[in-house]
Amino acid sequence: MEPLLEAKARLRAAAKRARAAAFARQGTNAAARLADHGLAFADPPRDGVVSGFSAIGEEIDPFRLLARLARDGGRICLPVMQGKGLPLLFKSWRPGDPTKAAVWGINEPLASAPAVEPDVLLVPLLAFDALGYRLGYGGGFYDRTIAELRGHKPVITIGVAFDEQRVDSVPHTSYDQRLDWVLTPSGPAFTGVSRS
Repeated sequence: MEPLLEAKARLRAAAKRARAAAFARQGTNAAARLADHGLAFADPPRDGVVSGFSAIGEEIDPFRLLARLARDGGRICLPVMQGKGLPLLFKSWRPGDPTKAAVWGINEPLASAPAVEPDVLLVPLLAFDALGYRLGYGGGFYDRTIAELRGHKPVITIGVAFDEQRVDSVPHTSYDQRLDWVLTPSGPAFTGVSRS
């Protein structure tokens, strides 16, 4: 195995343990604190579309935050997997809309939901660093999707995580897309990524 892949594999294992411990300690309190912060810190477009995600396992759950945004009149969508090696597709969704379980038990909007293009992406992760690099699960779905979106429009990317998921440095290549912000229960952190 290549040294970079080995480093990522080791970090994934450690990050999963750190996340599990944080989840056990904080439970749903972390989700409530995310919702309290909102997204005004990132100065999203006034009528922009925000993509959330359906938390699985011990991921921090953004649904309270999404519910707050929807109550305030925000436009929400969720990602849909199109297949290995393909970017994510986004479908309009609001709290209470039906979903279906897809790969890995992730809840996705129904096929009949209209496709939209997000202006803000809430991004799940295993680990993150102060420069905005994130460690995902290794499929490259978000890196591929963010690169495609950034290729033709401004988009704000916000990692969503427990504070305990921060590490000194995430191993990365030029393929890995940096996040603009990371939102944790203790608040948002700007990473310095230009959105020009």
